[in-house]
Amino acid sequence: MIKADAYNLGVKSGTRNHRGYFVQDMSYRLVAINDAGWAYICQDNTTCHYVDPDCLEETPQGFGD
Repeated sequence: MIKADAYNLGVKSGTRNHRGYFVQDMSYRLVAINDAGWAYICQDNTTCHYVDPDCLEETPQGFGD
């Protein structure tokens, strides 16, 4: 289970976004989980994805810094 205040999250290998494209394996910030059940994650201010929350995993502090 992912903590609500988790900042550093990674994606499991082979994760695809809601459009079917692979999501790059790096550190993301969890923004929200919408009513449809998709997790909205962002790499920075311009690169964000909707993914299945089951594909997220907490990463060690400082990952991707």
